[in-house]
Amino acid sequence: MGQALGIKSCDLQAAENNEEHHTEAISSRHLVLRRGQSFTITLTFRFPVHGFLTALKRVTLIAQTGEQPSKANKTQAIFPISSLGDRKGWSAAVEERDAQSWTISVSTPVDAVIGHYSLLLQVSGRKQYPLGQVTLLFNPWNRDDDVFLQNEAQRTEYVLNQNGLIYLGTAACIQEEPWDFGQFEREVMDLSLNLLSVDKQVEKWSQPEHVARVVGALLHALMKKSVLPTSQTQAAQEGTSLYKRRGSVPILRQWLTGQGRPVYETQAWVFAAVACTVLRCLGIPARVVTTFASAQGTKGSLLVDEYYDEEGRLNGEGQRGRIWVFQTSVECWINRPDLPQGYDGWQILHPRAPNGVGVLESCSLVPVRAVKEGDLQLDPAVSDLFAAVNATCVVWKCCEDGKLELTDSNQKYVGNCISTKVVGSDRCEDITQNYKYPEGSPQEKEVLEKVQKERRKHRKDNAIYPPSCESVDPLYLFLDTPSSIPFRGNGHVSVTLTNPTDQEKEVHLVIRAQAVYYNGVFATDLWRRKQSFGLRTNQVLKMSTSLSFSDFEQDPPENSFLRVTAMATHSQISLSCFAQEDIAIGRPTLIIEMPERTEQYQPLTISVRVKNSLNWPMENCIISIFGRGLIHREKRYRLGSVWPESSLCTQFQITPTHLGLQRLTVEVDCDDFQNLTGYRSVLVVAPEVSV
Repeated sequence: MGQALGIKSCDLQAAENNEEHHTEAISSRHLVLRRGQSFTITLTFRFPVHGFLTALKRVTLIAQTGEQPSKANKTQAIFPISSLGDRKGWSAAVEERDAQSWTISVSTPVDAVIGHYSLLLQVSGRKQYPLGQVTLLFNPWNRDDDVFLQNEAQRTEYVLNQNGLIYLGTAACIQEEPWDFGQFEREVMDLSLNLLSVDKQVEKWSQPEHVARVVGALLHALMKKSVLPTSQTQAAQEGTSLYKRRGSVPILRQWLTGQGRPVYETQAWVFAAVACTVLRCLGIPARVVTTFASAQGTKGSLLVDEYYDEEGRLNGEGQRGRIWVFQTSVECWINRPDLPQGYDGWQILHPRAPNGVGVLESCSLVPVRAVKEGDLQLDPAVSDLFAAVNATCVVWKCCEDGKLELTDSNQKYVGNCISTKVVGSDRCEDITQNYKYPEGSPQEKEVLEKVQKERRKHRKDNAIYPPSCESVDPLYLFLDTPSSIPFRGNGHVSVTLTNPTDQEKEVHLVIRAQAVYYNGVFATDLWRRKQSFGLRTNQVLKMSTSLSFSDFEQDPPENSFLRVTAMATHSQISLSCFAQEDIAIGRPTLIIEMPERTEQYQPLTISVRVKNSLNWPMENCIISIFGRGLIHREKRYRLGSVWPESSLCTQFQITPTHLGLQRLTVEVDCDDFQNLTGYRSVLVVAPEVSV
């Protein structure tokens, strides 16, 4: 009987179901579903079904995933087709029927394991008919899913938006980097699930917090294997073939397949961007967050040591961590039933050194609220993250005789301008208030005291806190620098020295410029200026000097920052005054002109103007334009040279094919630098139908 009751075809209605499940951007052919939401399939039988009513009463569906499907670990479900479907678990109900076909509504549980499923029909417990493959993802639209987001605009931004912005630079000069997350690009879903398959605890794939930790740990391990040291010589030799920082997909593909160009250590911040791509693809809301002046590697200590020689040159990597110019991380939105109440919402994916444990145990998922409240007992990683935004920097002078001397330095404000992209807009949002209370507030003082008490209680704070730097014979130093300097351009630095005493002082002053990478690592020495002079009683002396690339011994490496230091020492006391500022390096201007709104399939003209603000020509310029839904594939053109203080304008014509808000990205490379990028967004609407 079962053999006679053959299945002629099964229509999984992928296009219709995917649209209902907000996965149409992933595929229109493969069925991609979000758990906890029903979908519809149509079964067509080989013969009229009225002759097989007895057999039809014993028809069941089977959904299974993983290498060894089992009902015990929720990787296999066997459920009947009935008129009364249980919407809370795996169930199926016939919605429509005729002589030879059934339209069936299938429901999945809101806590189902995610992944690729095989869907089968079984008759009388024996004969099985394969119906097709189904992929199940987390569901931020279902309020019973642990990744549920109530706000539709946030779901659109943190799950569906493929066009991102990542914030780099300094707190005084935040620079935005357009980024293509590409979570719905071809292969990304399969790559993401292949990455996840390294974890054999498939039954835990129903828990978004477990999946997020696995993703973070594995991507971090892959990144460590794929990131290469940055070599200026190598970079110069490779020229325009240096790895392009355009989006996550080629990097993810390279990390997982070992093919493609390497990622350089000065671009290692892309870990957060790639992790964001994978999480969004799997249905977990995620965003990239940047912290400026972030304390790293302190092991939870609230002190960071920085060492400079007697002339202000960065010396060594420190004994208690380092202040990074900026640090990117990824947050994901997950309710946490595994934690005490109050820790739902944004969670920080925090990879750490394995320390003898397995790779999968080397990533923590820390509630942002736990960092703000200093709840160290919740997770060991809270201590590191709290220090990252609350530590104090102590500057030491390394003397020629090997002794260390504490300097009287301006305290750095750690944890500046914690930034992410605004929902539904290409603007920057400051979310520092999510991580810490306002500086100087009673709440901040209370939390700091709680953290210090907790660390002393567990004997984790062995730091030697520096004595007061107040002196009976003081000298005050202030350093004023621009927030950015044009590449190979000029800037002005001013130093103000104040002698508030009634004694004249002999002062030795060194102003220095050096290049550092975003992680605070010294790159190269560039320039210095020394002078000695007398400072009269109660005198305030302000000195200005030009900071010019033409005076530098060499150009700073690409993707580095200028660190300007001032070290003042006077003979009366050994205490030196020290000040330091990090300066972003600006680039020529790239101007894109295009309408804010256009019609689908209608030609659109774009004008791009490269304005050269440098003192020498930008030679061998190559322009690249790309944008999903706007251009079928990337286009590259040679522009030649752009002369100093002049502009070069060129026009392109594109034909938008996808509706909605789309982004066009333009990139210019020349002999002197790579990755000069700009972008504009355009709303593509359906063409008007003439009546």
